[in-house]
Amino acid sequence: MERLGASNTGAETFFARLMVLAASIVAAISAGLVFYSYGTADGPDGVDVVRAALITISTWWLAWGAAQGLLGLTTRAKPPAARHEGPIRGRTVIIVPVYNEDPQVTFARIAAMDASLVATNERAVFHFAVLSDTRNDLIARDERRWFARLVLERNAQGRMFYRRRAQNTGKKAGNLEDFIATSGAAYDYGLILDADSLMEGATIVEMVRRMEADPGLGLLQSLPKIVRARSRFGRAMQFSAAFYSPVFARGLAMMQGRTGPFWGHNALVRIRAFAESCGLPVLSGPPPFGGHILSHDYVEAALLARAGWRVRLDDDLEGSFEEGPENIIDHAKRDRRWCQGNLQHMRLITAPGLWMWSRFVFVQGIFAYVAPVFWLAFILASIAAPHFAPGPDYFPNPLWPFPVFPPDATFKAVGLAVGVFGLLILPKLLIVIDATASGRAAGHGGGWGAGISTLSELAFSSLTAPIFLLFQTRSVAQVLMRRDGGWPANNRGDGSLSIAESWSASWWITATGALALAMTWVWAPALLLWMLPVAVPMLLAPVIIAWSSLAPLTRLYRVPSDGHLPPIVQLHDSWLARWSAPAASDPPTEFTRLNA
Repeated sequence: MERLGASNTGAETFFARLMVLAASIVAAISAGLVFYSYGTADGPDGVDVVRAALITISTWWLAWGAAQGLLGLTTRAKPPAARHEGPIRGRTVIIVPVYNEDPQVTFARIAAMDASLVATNERAVFHFAVLSDTRNDLIARDERRWFARLVLERNAQGRMFYRRRAQNTGKKAGNLEDFIATSGAAYDYGLILDADSLMEGATIVEMVRRMEADPGLGLLQSLPKIVRARSRFGRAMQFSAAFYSPVFARGLAMMQGRTGPFWGHNALVRIRAFAESCGLPVLSGPPPFGGHILSHDYVEAALLARAGWRVRLDDDLEGSFEEGPENIIDHAKRDRRWCQGNLQHMRLITAPGLWMWSRFVFVQGIFAYVAPVFWLAFILASIAAPHFAPGPDYFPNPLWPFPVFPPDATFKAVGLAVGVFGLLILPKLLIVIDATASGRAAGHGGGWGAGISTLSELAFSSLTAPIFLLFQTRSVAQVLMRRDGGWPANNRGDGSLSIAESWSASWWITATGALALAMTWVWAPALLLWMLPVAVPMLLAPVIIAWSSLAPLTRLYRVPSDGHLPPIVQLHDSWLARWSAPAASDPPTEFTRLNA
């Protein structure tokens, strides 16, 4: 199958969506029927119906992801046909929102990207705007001082601007909206970054050229890859982003049509389209379901599509990077905010004028967080099932004098478990085979190295899945109880945790695992062995969290940047080392009046 073009919104897009949806529904219904046949072997009851429904819903989500990955394996990433070759006509502003970040590190990233742009000979059409929502006055003071140094050393007066808002109304989305309303008219395009984003100058220029070649393109999303991971958890995430994500993103690109994704950063927007289309409403009522929209990116993509602009993911773009959390606790904190934002979308599904695919994207985002709740409900229902099961009737036919024994359904249970687990591992194993055949595995230690890393990542994911299940279930419960999680600042740098710190954050997971085992032992001892892969990681949650936050001792999870750092990362290292030298560690105190 050819990769779908940027303007493809017809039969091919519909066929790609239909294939994935049909495959996932068939897999889910099949799992539900097999389980119902297994569960009713001793006679049907209401709990069997509930469990079959729960396994059907849960399997659909796993099957949807697997089918998207399989779709992505059917093609190779390639650039779109349209690309502007002449001089860049428009002006681009590179927007860097910051919120209580280390200004020295953040502005070193800006210096590196500016230096990278110089090498493209297109520097004159690019400006930088640092939009600070920092609440800490000491950090804000350092931001102004380091920004003065940045402007001085990059000779960037008139090209780099800094602004700090007095009130961070609307969080990041409000920050962007304020800038576009006050200064957006000066620019044709805006590259939206996060404080930890890094992008090669050539990649930025390429994205602008592609947008200039397509007047109907409102947003162009790149596929960021994780760099700088140091812990076991971080390295596993980095490997997944580098090795699996391009394939799954390609499957998404084939289904998107006009209504592609926006992930909130490392994306280029057409300023006029964004200004005209993406004004976000303030939802009625208090948070978490009311107030300002947290997960604004999905909503902005939907609003652009509603206004007739194309939103596109170009999965062939390289040179787009970000950092990731270094431990499970930091990941869970960030995930809590995403959970609240995605569940908030329940109020937007029926918004007028949206494309059906945009509504479906909202449903997917919501389901990503409620799916663990269904799995947990299935586990609890299975523990309780023996109390509701009817007693065996060995003489169902009064005219037949011989006993009739229930059939042994163990084979069905094993087959279902293998099938569900297969949805998790089959796409990743096929990615190993595909990467080995195409040569892409060379950057991951070769075929054997990539295969061993994949098996290790599968084992690690299985070990941490019950922990994430409880973190996500707690997040959903907190939102449903109308507890606002706010917008906590991200933790950068070393993320290592002690056992005491891990215990403080996860003791309740250990208690839940102990309770689950006790309930199974008392009420459903036949399920004890089946419960061990779920309950034991819960019992050991503090140990697993602390262990996974430490630096790895092996060379697993190799990625191409291990052998050769991307040029933009090297530039960032160079600037940071220069600014961290003792003689240069104190930036100038004067602050040139540069306002965005």
